[in-house]
Amino acid sequence: MQFSFKGTRASARIAVALCLVSSATQAQDVAPLEAYGALPAIEFVQVSPSGDRLAYVTVAGDQRALVVTQVADGQLLTGARVGNAKVRDVEWVGEDAVLSTTSTTQSIPLFGVSKTEFFMGQMHDLSGRRMRQVFSDQTGMWPIMVGPPMIRQTADGARLFVAGFNFTAGEVSLFGINPATGNARMLVRSDFDVETDVLSSDGVLIARSEYDERRKQWTLYIAAAGQRLRLGWTTHAPLDSPALLGLGRTDGTVLVNARRPDLTGETAGEGPDGFASEEALNDLFEVDVVTGTWTRLDFEAHPSFLIHHPRSRLLIGSGRVGHEGTEYSFIDPAAGRIWSTISRAFAGRAPELVSWSDDLRTVVVMSGGSGDSGGYHLVDLDSRASRIVGETYPALTADRVGTVRAIQYTAEDGLEIHGYLTLPPGVTDPKSLPLIVLAHGGPASRDVMGFDWWAQAIASRGYAVLQANFRGSSGYGEAFLEAGYGEWGRKMQTDLSDGVRWLAGQGIADPARVCIVGASYGGYAALAGATIDRSAYRCAVSVAGVSDLRRMLEWEAQQGPRRDSQVVRYWNRFMGVERANDPSLEALSPARLADEAGMPIMLLHGRDDTVVPIDQSRTMASALRAAGKPHEMIELEGEDHWLSRADTRQRMLAESLRFIEAHNPSD
Repeated sequence: MQFSFKGTRASARIAVALCLVSSATQAQDVAPLEAYGALPAIEFVQVSPSGDRLAYVTVAGDQRALVVTQVADGQLLTGARVGNAKVRDVEWVGEDAVLSTTSTTQSIPLFGVSKTEFFMGQMHDLSGRRMRQVFSDQTGMWPIMVGPPMIRQTADGARLFVAGFNFTAGEVSLFGINPATGNARMLVRSDFDVETDVLSSDGVLIARSEYDERRKQWTLYIAAAGQRLRLGWTTHAPLDSPALLGLGRTDGTVLVNARRPDLTGETAGEGPDGFASEEALNDLFEVDVVTGTWTRLDFEAHPSFLIHHPRSRLLIGSGRVGHEGTEYSFIDPAAGRIWSTISRAFAGRAPELVSWSDDLRTVVVMSGGSGDSGGYHLVDLDSRASRIVGETYPALTADRVGTVRAIQYTAEDGLEIHGYLTLPPGVTDPKSLPLIVLAHGGPASRDVMGFDWWAQAIASRGYAVLQANFRGSSGYGEAFLEAGYGEWGRKMQTDLSDGVRWLAGQGIADPARVCIVGASYGGYAALAGATIDRSAYRCAVSVAGVSDLRRMLEWEAQQGPRRDSQVVRYWNRFMGVERANDPSLEALSPARLADEAGMPIMLLHGRDDTVVPIDQSRTMASALRAAGKPHEMIELEGEDHWLSRADTRQRMLAESLRFIEAHNPSD
């Protein structure tokens, strides 16, 4: 099947209509940093159930707008200013309402709630041309959503289902909300032990999972449609607890990711602390809510995510983030044929599935890849045509996007490490380039193939950028993940410097001109590169990084109702200790090793960070100051852990590159 590609740009047209976007800047040899640090010009593109309408968010600076258009002619149906709110998602609730999810960082001292990221929902009713905040009209309710929203088609039409907190009654309940009126009807009482609810295709609760921190117990409850929940299965889970993942292949089944050696005949492994190992979580089961029967689902490789049908919400496929990009696999033959057609049409452009209509005939695809800053496309399978909806970074033309290469090298102990090398725009034969090591967060996360705004911004200034998926990263199997346990500041760190040495050996990087940069765990890696494994680097930039492991564990222990929470146990295992007062943490904490800092260090941190408190960077700055070591500390006003604001993201780029160019010039 062949597609025609039309050059219309609906996002620009709508942005002009809302007076939010200025005209595009003319191409220059080197793009300004603002072009890389800006928030994507278009985000969260979603096609309506019928395939006749599109909803998305346009962005100019920090100002956002929700836009809804007709697919056929691009006509604007409605638009709503979102302002500088942090938009996290957009979903259709039927054909006539759109839910936008935003978040804000707040603390509520009256209820003993420390600084937390709260999520709110705004229901945009197209028929009435009005917007309502979810729960704002309900007496005694906080206007926040406790958990992710769910959309279902009921006998009364499309409904939003989400948990909310009634502060008058002091309880959490699951509600069904009419998108046209905003009225919320309580479906079932809940509590803060509830992790996940699963509803049938028509909005009936059929499964629930809970986790009891005190007992370290994970429990699955199941029910036939219309019946009361009953115990389905329970297990002791100090770490790596199972997960309830939505509907299965039929409306009477749910998916559970769990270790069941009693069903598979396999032997449960143990981790370094005597807990069940991560390898215990590589089994996906389909559970019949009527009979309670568990059936193991076999995949060629453990999926990174599951794909459910947009209307029935039944399992139809999965995706896996691989070394060269995202790979899709479908158990629904029709969906598989559709994606195969799209993959051929977008060959070489790293297509990703974003959204599709209920009949799967209208599809939103995001393209990207080497030399492409990304764009959203609307594919009409009936007319065999595709048109662009909008470009994510319209100022970054192909000549301003550096080539990204997938690489692999061998760590000192023989472990194979995969990663990506971003080259300066226009460079095809790299030789003795200055290098920036950009370490990812997590650490149980990973870098992926494709456009990365931070890496591209650095590369645009003449640097090669190494993004290594060091041991402990996700996506390479459980053994690779477990290889990172207890390796903070040790082999997880030398995996990065081994990459520097490999690139130098290949003649690609100049070993005398290397700096290390990162955020979150990557920020820790940058500080460890300046204090622990410092032979490879000339400077370090830490964004929201951990500097004192003991204080970090103590802070985590204070966040929940119990000091020995599952989160704390998780970090203990990754750091290789049993408790926060383990003396080995001293030798792994850059703030305790400030006297060893062998290079200039820059610290940047958002004041609204709820994941790694800003105190971690302040502690590091204080230690460096006492040790008389060169450093800079910049606090980002109003910024969270994820650099969600355009102005602070751009400031981070400008300040960090100023620092890098001063201490590791590219020429």
